[in-house]
Amino acid sequence: MPEVMAGPQKINAAAIAEQFGTPLFMYDAQVITETLRELENVLPPGIDVLYSLKANPNISICSLLNRAGAGAEVSSVAELMTAIRAGVAPADIIFLGPGKTSSDLNACIDAGIHAVVCESLYEMRLLEQAAAARNADPVPVLLRINPAFHSKGSGLAMGGKPRQFGIDEEQARAARPLLEELPHIDVRGFHAYMGTRFLNHKDVVSNTVQILSMAESVAADLGIDLFTVDFGGGLGVAYFDNEQDVDVAALGKELAEPVASFRARHPDCRLIMELGRYLTARAGTYVTRVLYVKESLGENFVVADGGTNHHMAAVGIGSFVKRNFPVRHLGQPDAPADHVYTVTGPLCTPNDTVVKRASLPEVRPGDLLGIERSGAYGPTASPGLFLSHGYPAEVVVHQGRAILVRERDTPEDLLARQHLADFDSAQ
Repeated sequence: MPEVMAGPQKINAAAIAEQFGTPLFMYDAQVITETLRELENVLPPGIDVLYSLKANPNISICSLLNRAGAGAEVSSVAELMTAIRAGVAPADIIFLGPGKTSSDLNACIDAGIHAVVCESLYEMRLLEQAAAARNADPVPVLLRINPAFHSKGSGLAMGGKPRQFGIDEEQARAARPLLEELPHIDVRGFHAYMGTRFLNHKDVVSNTVQILSMAESVAADLGIDLFTVDFGGGLGVAYFDNEQDVDVAALGKELAEPVASFRARHPDCRLIMELGRYLTARAGTYVTRVLYVKESLGENFVVADGGTNHHMAAVGIGSFVKRNFPVRHLGQPDAPADHVYTVTGPLCTPNDTVVKRASLPEVRPGDLLGIERSGAYGPTASPGLFLSHGYPAEVVVHQGRAILVRERDTPEDLLARQHLADFDSAQ
């Protein structure tokens, strides 16, 4: 049977597709755990890695990473519940997001997590009210700072400009009088996230050095001790031609001195790097089955049973020029790529283009195609309910065994939460 190498394991894609149907996401557990372990082996001692569930909130993925040593960064009550049920200790969880509700804040207090990351001064007041109403101990808080400096090298920069995220550095420095009014808030440090998809390790080093310096300075202005600094992370993976994965060995080497210097001044301070895409993207393959092959005005189209309804990231949202994720013919992985196809999904929109003019071996109806590096921002960032196709199955391959970790949506699933109104009933 045809096999696809998604990482260290050989994965029999055809057998998995036959067992669980298509479209589906396959995740290689070995790639996930080895990615984390490789990173932890090169980072300076004392840096904790938290998994950002927004990249892939599947509970089994979270469990794999927790078993390998990662904590969790969550942004909703559902993600918080996922992390806890996956085995993550509350002391290794932070909760962030610019729009927390009172229910979110109460859930954080009840769970006893490491810190609530407050993103506005008003949010701190709401958390104070929630804690006071419960007569709770002071709630550990990190202030998310929107730094005054600019980052570079990111696919999505977060600092140095107006944002809905965080508290502007200048505002944070002036917040000491407010903190004195909030006895149920314990500000223990800071969080700063400068962007995502960094591929040059030097940009990450530069950002980290500036964040650590800023944290020390703001802490002095606020009169607090530093117990936690989350300096983000945002490590990218190479999706497109002429890109290379970030050099984590060089990253660890160049972080060693500034981290050691900081820790010498703040030996009790916990340093956090939060990562989502970097930990899971390379482990995932989106498998879709070819329904039709057709020609239109000289261009060859492959119409498959899955598309951007499950994998919106592949459409290149936010990119000026559409670029293709790596794609492979799973039935002929080693055959010459001597044909050119545009691969689309089943949706009634011209935007449902998964890859455009990709070189592949000859494709026929029934063949399987794999969109690689698809373990992050697949279903979680896609309009899975468009045209009511629903969300796909998800499978983890662990030690050669395929494990279903999310069932495919059925029409009954999609209709179960709807209610047919009785429009003919008497008023």
